[in-house]
Amino acid sequence: MGEAVEFFHTNGFLSSKFDHTTKALINGNCNGNHKDIDNSGSWYEETIDDDLKWSFALNGVLHKGVSEYQEIALLDTKRFGKVLVIDGKMQSAEVDEFIYHECLIHPALLSHPKPKNVFIMGGGEGSAAREALKHKLLHKVVMCDIDREVVDFCRRHLTVNQDAFAHNKLNLVINDAKAELDKSCEKFDIIVGDLADPVEGGPCYQLYTKSFYEKILKPKLNQGGIFVTQAGPAGIFTHKEVFTSIFNTIKQVFNYVVVYAAHIPSFADTWGWVMASDEPFSISAEKMDKRIEERIDGELNYLNGALFMSSATMNKTVSSSLLNETHVYTEEDARFIHGHGVAYRN
Repeated sequence: MGEAVEFFHTNGFLSSKFDHTTKALINGNCNGNHKDIDNSGSWYEETIDDDLKWSFALNGVLHKGVSEYQEIALLDTKRFGKVLVIDGKMQSAEVDEFIYHECLIHPALLSHPKPKNVFIMGGGEGSAAREALKHKLLHKVVMCDIDREVVDFCRRHLTVNQDAFAHNKLNLVINDAKAELDKSCEKFDIIVGDLADPVEGGPCYQLYTKSFYEKILKPKLNQGGIFVTQAGPAGIFTHKEVFTSIFNTIKQVFNYVVVYAAHIPSFADTWGWVMASDEPFSISAEKMDKRIEERIDGELNYLNGALFMSSATMNKTVSSSLLNETHVYTEEDARFIHGHGVAYRN
C-alpha cells in the first residue's frame, strides 16, 4: 500500500518515527507485556502516495524489526485487529484478510477439474495455505517463502493459521521461490503468487517478469495447470500502477488470461488478481457453487459463484486500460508501486 511506517499522536505529528511511549510499547511487547501499556493515543500512518496517507488508531505495536530481506511490523489496530506490515506496506488485516485470500486461492482451485498439488510463492503469514488446505482433493501444498523470520513470526503470533502450519499436507520451504521452482523436479496443478507488491529494493519484483513466467514458472505447471497471482491495486485511480502491466505481461506467456478484483476495506482500495492457463478454464457460477459444496471442508465467508462472475467484470475505465496496456514487465523495465524495500534503502 504505502511506504514508511510512522506513528503520531492526536495532538499532531512527531518529528521522529517513534516517541518515547511507542518505543516503550515496542520494548514491552517484545517481552509480552503490551497489554499493560496505555497506547490509546497512537496511530499508524502509511504513505500511499506523495500526497495521500492512510492512518489507523492503535491499541499497540506487537512487533517491529528488520529481517535480512524486509522490514516487519505487527500492529494491533482498533478498527482492523492485528495488521501485518512489510516494508511499510499493509499486507494483511485480521478482520478482512479472508476476502483477499479466498479470492487468491479458490477460483483457480475450483476452476481446475481435479487439483492434486499447489505451490504457493510467498504466503509467509500462512493464510493462503490455510485456504488451500480446505480443498479435499489436494494431496500436497508447498509454501515457499524467502524470509524465515516472517514465517516464524506469523506462526507464533497469527493464531488463526496455527492449524495450517501444523497440517500434514503442508510442506514449508524457506527459499527464494524463483530458485526453488527452478531446481524442482516436480510439476504442479496450481501455482499461486502470494507475493509482496513490487517495490524498489523489495525481494519480489523479479517474480512478476515475463522471463520468470516464461522460463521458470510455466514449465513447472502440469498440463491444464493454472497460475494465479495477486496483481496489486486495481482501483479506478490506481490500476495503472502495476495491475495492467502484470496482466499484459502474463498475456504474453499464457493463452488464456482472466482478471478479477475485489474491494479490501483495510487496503482502502480495490485489489486485483490475474489467473492464467494454456487451456480454457472457464467455469459457470452454478458449477463453482457445486464444487464449493463438494470439495471444500468448511465454509467460505466471501466467495461464491455469482460473486466471482461479477468480480471478473471490470468497469469501463479499467477495461480500457487493460485492453490498451503495452508495457511488459522485465527486470530492466519494471513498474513499482509507491515505496521502497530494505535493499533500496541500504
